[in-house]
Amino acid sequence: MSQFTVRVYGILFNEKKQVLVSDEYIRGGYYTKFPGGGLEFGEGTLECIVREWKEEVNQDVEVVEHIYTTDFFQISAFDNVNQIISIYYLLKAVSPFVAPLLERPFGFEIPEGASQVEGLRWVDWEDFSSATVSLPIDKVLADLVKAKY
Repeated sequence: MSQFTVRVYGILFNEKKQVLVSDEYIRGGYYTKFPGGGLEFGEGTLECIVREWKEEVNQDVEVVEHIYTTDFFQISAFDNVNQIISIYYLLKAVSPFVAPLLERPFGFEIPEGASQVEGLRWVDWEDFSSATVSLPIDKVLADLVKAKY
């Protein structure tokens, strides 16, 4: 039986017009993606991105605008059962950025036995493209962001 998984992600620029990304080690693979996460039952997508951003980035944000919702079939990168629907919002920070940052891509230690490790980093606008991120829907979004902003 197939299922749907709804993921909600945020795009945040800083004053230097850098884009925030999350480098993640998940189940033995390395992925660069946008911060965000799974929609919980009973939660709206706007509530989800504000909650996820607080959990992952420790920052309060406001949603500026909807950028994109997946408009093609995408199976999960982690199983062959779930269809992924991703929703992306442009965010505005309403509290200072205080999260620790990686100095280089995947610049974190992976503790023995860990199945997931993540870290945040800023990517300069001139270096940002669909090649920056790993997952197929994120690549579509990166092209849209680069063209629009």
